[in-house]
Amino acid sequence: MSYPEWKTGTTTPTIGVFDSGFGGLTVLRALVARLPGARFAFLGDTARLPYGSKSRRTIARYAAQSAQFLVNQQGAEFLVIACNTASALALDAIQDAVPVPVLGVIEPGAEAARAASRTGDVLVIATGATVESHAYAAACRARGLRALEKACPLLVPLVEEGWTDHKVTAEVLRIYLNELNAEAVAQGMNPDTLVLGCTHYPLLRPLIERAVPAGMRVIDSAEAAAEAAALLFNGRAQVSNEAARPGQVRCFATDSVEKFERLGSRFLNQPTGKVELIDLGG
Repeated sequence: MSYPEWKTGTTTPTIGVFDSGFGGLTVLRALVARLPGARFAFLGDTARLPYGSKSRRTIARYAAQSAQFLVNQQGAEFLVIACNTASALALDAIQDAVPVPVLGVIEPGAEAARAASRTGDVLVIATGATVESHAYAAACRARGLRALEKACPLLVPLVEEGWTDHKVTAEVLRIYLNELNAEAVAQGMNPDTLVLGCTHYPLLRPLIERAVPAGMRVIDSAEAAAEAAALLFNGRAQVSNEAARPGQVRCFATDSVEKFERLGSRFLNQPTGKVELIDLGG
């Protein structure tokens, strides 16, 4: 597939990562693991979430403001949109707003599904806004796949409650996946791949892998996006292989920095450090 063009030869690029909240820290975690020599600036627009309840125009405006902050004030030379809703509804607006390459999470997730699936039938679980956009279905269809999407609105609050290995969460997952598989059978599909279309869902991956039918591949769109970024950098720029140093990751939020610091460490799998409060306006 075609990814954004990357031209700089710097050995320590600055990568901006944007999400409407802090779930996108799972994307940042995957990026740090693959590009430890880069600098990262992560912004969670926590004052204005959830994006899913907003209009496309408002989402585009919010996302463009966040992208401009990362590029103009933090010097980001490349952006990863670690938000499925913004990737689905505002990627073009973000690309128009900043003069740097921009990578979303949906196209890499669909590409990974194509590589994994043998039957050509794919299931997608995501938030309501992402499912309503049908962005994953469109990206899969462009790759010759049939995709069936399902909104799973209870999963995000369960993850944020910390119930990532709880019997209630396991039961909710079982119900959602049974409904999705039953609908797939009713449509004559033979799915062999499940795409996690929300950046909160990687924290549920062990439960999900136990709940899916034997042999079904689970695709983490956060990992897929990080892999796409790493391939892009390794092919076009010389990124240092040195281990990440303290200060190489800076986190910003537009509200609720204490909650960000408390919950964010679960997503990043390490302390977020001091989260800096910023104001992007209305």
